[in-house]
Amino acid sequence: MISRRFEWAEPERLAGQIGDYLSHEARSVDVRGIAAEVAERGDAALLDLTAKFDAPEAESLNLRVGQDDALAALGNLAPQVRSALETAIANVRAVAAAQLGPGEKAVTLPEGHTVTVGEVPVGAAGIYAPGGRASYPSTVVMGCVTARVAGVDRVVLVAPPGPDGSIDPTTLAAAALCEVDEIYAVGGAQAIFALARGTETIRPVDVIAGPGNAWVQAAKREVFGEVAIDSLAGPSDLTVVVDSATNLHWAALDLCAQAEHGEESPLVAIATEPGVIERLEAEVDAVAADNPTVKDCHLALVEAPSAADAIELVNLIAPEHLELMSEGSAALAGAVRTAGCVFTGEETGTAFGDYVAGSNHVLPTDGTGRIFGPLSPATFRRATARVSLDAESARKLAGPLDALARAEGLPVHGLSATARANDPDQETE
Repeated sequence: MISRRFEWAEPERLAGQIGDYLSHEARSVDVRGIAAEVAERGDAALLDLTAKFDAPEAESLNLRVGQDDALAALGNLAPQVRSALETAIANVRAVAAAQLGPGEKAVTLPEGHTVTVGEVPVGAAGIYAPGGRASYPSTVVMGCVTARVAGVDRVVLVAPPGPDGSIDPTTLAAAALCEVDEIYAVGGAQAIFALARGTETIRPVDVIAGPGNAWVQAAKREVFGEVAIDSLAGPSDLTVVVDSATNLHWAALDLCAQAEHGEESPLVAIATEPGVIERLEAEVDAVAADNPTVKDCHLALVEAPSAADAIELVNLIAPEHLELMSEGSAALAGAVRTAGCVFTGEETGTAFGDYVAGSNHVLPTDGTGRIFGPLSPATFRRATARVSLDAESARKLAGPLDALARAEGLPVHGLSATARANDPDQETE
């Protein structure tokens, strides 16, 4: 064991000193070579790398392990280890189920101990409001209000300045209404790195949220793990599902409104009946011709055999915004699994969600709706757990713990539990 003593200092500085001492070079390992090899050679690369790093003595390797192998291993498991696993499974399931509901909950487990689960807000959040083609005071609202509701103490806004070096006045006014604590006139990747790692002027934050261009998203990928991020949000996209009963002029307006965000915004229209796509395309061309703010975006037009097929395609696309403008949209919405936000019915244009409907317009893009959801208070909160054992519950759990620890080759874990269970000074109340 290598140890080092630290003199007490201002807590933030002391935490930094301890972090520097405990940091490990493995955190900066470059795995791009492995990524390239797996991308190029697939399974063959996995087998070769496994043989090289993990199983150099194996005569043959298989990637897929059959369920029969797992069941055979279960049949050969030592009874005390199986019992320990079953105890762990039951307790973890009970605690996980309690975390599905709101608020703090204390779960009492069969051994008599309690695990209290809940959430607490992070200490500081950084909100990125884009600039450039347009100002986005609405993004200030979406990010800063949500962070405040989550209970964040320090809310920081960054936004790129205009040519004169100042932030758009409406954006600043929105920041004042949202009671933002700190505002900085900086944008792009440099703003993300400043929020994550700090500078002389900007103290680092715990969570970074907000949409941005490709530079902003690349920077968010780079700092993920040093800080939390909301999602990879930008460029914005829209998919609409229409049929012969749809007001296609409204659908065209919604697609063209999305195109105002810039040429990078992907647009998809899916029709569930013949002849609709051609009419919609004509409507889009007409709206775009009359409105110079509409950019030349890529619009994909698809005719699906049925509404069910359309939804299957939607779930594969995982759009940021999805408008269900066909008949039976409410029923179709229940089958959508990956969209960032679903707008049901003809009256429900995406623009309402962008500004005033109350839903959050900071949404996962580029297909990442499969793994991310909309910005919400949960983005700025983290789960917590407090475990409390008494002497009796420690005795009941020590045996299963010791069996599992020894099965994993970590006997001192078991000793730390059995020492408590065997302590004659710890009497059961």
